[in-house]
Amino acid sequence: MPGRVLVVEDEREMRAMLEKGLTRRGFTPVALPSADEALVRLAAEDFDVVLTDLRMPGMDGLALCERIALNRPDIPVVVVTAFGSLETAVAAIRAGAYDFVTKPIDVDALVLVLERAVQHRALREEVRRLRQELGRREDSGTVVGESPAMKQAYALIDRVADLDSTVLITGESGTGKEVAARAVHTRGRRKDGPFVAINCAAMPETLLQSELFGHAKGAFTDAKAARTGLFVQANGGTLFLDEVGELPLTLQHKLLRALQERTVRPVGGDTELPFDARIVAATNRDLELAVEEDRFREDLYYRLNVIGVELPPLRARGNDVLALSQRFIEQFASRTGKRVLGLSPAAAQRLLAYGWPGNVRELQNCLERAVALTSFEEITVDDLPERVRNYSQPRVVPETQDASELVTLEQLERRYIHRVLEAVGGSRTLAARILGVDRKTLYRKLERDDDTRKG
Repeated sequence: MPGRVLVVEDEREMRAMLEKGLTRRGFTPVALPSADEALVRLAAEDFDVVLTDLRMPGMDGLALCERIALNRPDIPVVVVTAFGSLETAVAAIRAGAYDFVTKPIDVDALVLVLERAVQHRALREEVRRLRQELGRREDSGTVVGESPAMKQAYALIDRVADLDSTVLITGESGTGKEVAARAVHTRGRRKDGPFVAINCAAMPETLLQSELFGHAKGAFTDAKAARTGLFVQANGGTLFLDEVGELPLTLQHKLLRALQERTVRPVGGDTELPFDARIVAATNRDLELAVEEDRFREDLYYRLNVIGVELPPLRARGNDVLALSQRFIEQFASRTGKRVLGLSPAAAQRLLAYGWPGNVRELQNCLERAVALTSFEEITVDDLPERVRNYSQPRVVPETQDASELVTLEQLERRYIHRVLEAVGGSRTLAARILGVDRKTLYRKLERDDDTRKG
């Protein structure tokens, strides 16, 4: 994180001390004795932060702040003063300073301020770049994010989009599996056909069977007319089976037969109806584990998992959080008619620090709330939900002697599992290897944790 620091200090000894101390801590300082020289250097070179004394001969630190704020507003300025009064602080901030420190200078404390200033600038630049980048992209069918894991997933989607092979999309709840399924559809030769989606966990078995395969007139009470099932409705396009891991065992055989024969028989009917639809399925469950536990048919699993696409959790996608945030802000601002341009650097920092257990769906809800509540053109920290504002990554083992702050073994295990998952970019296979457990055990623990949060 340390970067280039322009140090403006008229006292030679202080200038030398700051230059030496900052160099030792990884910064690249350029030290000058006057504000006029600093302005000349700023016009010719780029710096991450300016550190200036308040009282100097000629142009003082406050005047320098004002000039930098006018000509280089992207560069944060930290003011050093021996007069640490409230009036001095207010004057410095009004002049455009990012922060101020008082003499005598504690170099370690100064480094923390400078690191925050450098990070502030980097986040502001990243948010500005994302606004420009998203403004150049078409909204439809464009993947948001540049993390290696997402690029890998969508590169695979591009390679198989024109095929008719069945695709199984896996990933935690809220990672954007339906968005990926639509990408499979819109990037392939079936893009002009229908995209038909159904959530296999959202309805009872009898209704699900009727929705998928259709039913004949009189097949059951209230079946006053024949109904075409979704397999046939998706002809020429794509049928998306979301949460396929929740499909009842009694329906799995019928689904398997439909995939093998490419025909369906409506409930109560006696005629096989052919269909021509590509099948894309998705689940947040470990289907291999479900097969081992006899909760999912092995032959159906292999029929669905011809091509597997795994989506990473949001916590493993780095700055994709900011790219997605900018997209959501633009969408919700347009929908509500509010002028909201993006994130403040402080808000961006909180979003990057948060763990996002609900993944992209939780981020979307967070930004919808923020756009609705904000009174400014940028989302501020106060616009974010309390859980995001106040989030701090819990220590695996609390460093405390207070018994009331200690956690149970179950909580300790949960924290460590998630810490390992973050370290390996969300790969459950690699996490299981590091934790020294088989994948089946890890998935069971994660599913238990997920059920606990939902409950």
